[in-house]
Amino acid sequence: QVTVRDALNQALDEELERDERVFLLGEEVAQYDGAYKISRGLWKKYGDKRVIDTPISEMGFTGIAVGAAMVWLRPVCEFMTFNFSMQAIDQVINSAAKTCYMSSGSIAVPIVFRGPNGASAGVAAQHSQCFAAWYGHCPGLKVVSPWSSEDAKGLLKASIRDDNPVVMLENELLYGVPFEMSEQAQAKDFVVPIGKAKVERQGTHVTLVAHSRPVGHCLEAAAVLAKEGVECEVINLRTIRPMDIETVEASVVKTNHLVTVEGGWPQFGVGAEICARIMEGSAFNYLDAPAVRVTGADVPMPYAKILEDNCIPQVKDIIFAVKKTLNI
Repeated sequence: QVTVRDALNQALDEELERDERVFLLGEEVAQYDGAYKISRGLWKKYGDKRVIDTPISEMGFTGIAVGAAMVWLRPVCEFMTFNFSMQAIDQVINSAAKTCYMSSGSIAVPIVFRGPNGASAGVAAQHSQCFAAWYGHCPGLKVVSPWSSEDAKGLLKASIRDDNPVVMLENELLYGVPFEMSEQAQAKDFVVPIGKAKVERQGTHVTLVAHSRPVGHCLEAAAVLAKEGVECEVINLRTIRPMDIETVEASVVKTNHLVTVEGGWPQFGVGAEICARIMEGSAFNYLDAPAVRVTGADVPMPYAKILEDNCIPQVKDIIFAVKKTLNI
């Protein structure tokens, strides 16, 4: 078993070793080994030029990273939390995402923006937003959102090797969670293709689609519902943009019911996009009931634990949504 933290560390280590153009920068990533210990041991191994501590200035160091990518280096830019990426949103969107399009493809920007995204525990409104819908909205970006250790390692390696700007939305509460990893997943050439979802559990009655931490909640809900004779198919989206809607459509054709689950806010969310795509496509004809969204509450995140728990989708909320769509 390998924790998500160790899987990310492994991916960074392997890519720094493989390609001398790769470097990591961000707050406390070097001498302190990273705020979440993702970069543990890398500064000692690769030195000051490959693992760089920056001042607390997201706009500044993100601009440095984007400029470096434009001259064909491969920076990995860590935000201590994606909430702080709002300080650098001009660099991420206007400088990184649009440059390839606006230069007719002559300037690639091979950069990875990564760090924890969404709600953690007890960090209140300013540190609890999910940015999947924000960044998924923007042409020119690829956006990935891992759940398991295999997702984390494979998607980070794929993102570093990609010639486009990639936003990698991790989850702080998953960093210490161990997952089974196959020998293949621990190999140095292992990557998870960007833009491909994974069916984590086969089922016949209802399709559950989620990304990041809610994938685990969906699997828990599916285990509970299986005891009541309801078989849920659980899809781990893995990539927000480009979205693998074909895998979702194939599942809906099989199960005739759809429930989307996400930690972000409901309006203009990832679930809303999935529902719209299903409605616009041929799979809509196979739905036996309206698609249902399970989302975070439409409020800034409260600090108190009991209120926070009620703002984040729980297993019971998923079970309720499945029973609602199946009319049981």
